[in-house]
Amino acid sequence: MTERVASCSCGRLTARVTGEPARISICHCLACQLRTGSVFGVQARFRREDVSVSGESKAFTRIPDDGGTITFHFCPDCGATVYYEAEGLEGFYGIPVGAFADPSFPAPRVTVYLDRKHPWVVLPTDVEHES
Repeated sequence: MTERVASCSCGRLTARVTGEPARISICHCLACQLRTGSVFGVQARFRREDVSVSGESKAFTRIPDDGGTITFHFCPDCGATVYYEAEGLEGFYGIPVGAFADPSFPAPRVTVYLDRKHPWVVLPTDVEHES
């Protein structure tokens, strides 16, 4: 079974996952752009029972464009987000793909908030578009 470790920049907060992600997506919403400092966020969704979190985290909760709440857990020392929880998806943790620092990580299969995508961003041809 595949095992991967996501980490903050300083390594004090980690999320060890087993198995494959249930979903890997690209989000172009403005909140993800602000959170990542990039023009989109890429995240993998794993079943909670397949994730083991280690280390101290601080949390920040916001209301996403589609309602509900989303709580990001980040390292209090370096500030990097390692995982998040979304209302309505209580059985899952979302983990930013970059936190794995693994160029062999599987490609995203879904993209959301396409209307906010920067026009110069080129997506994989086989990615599914959701509103």
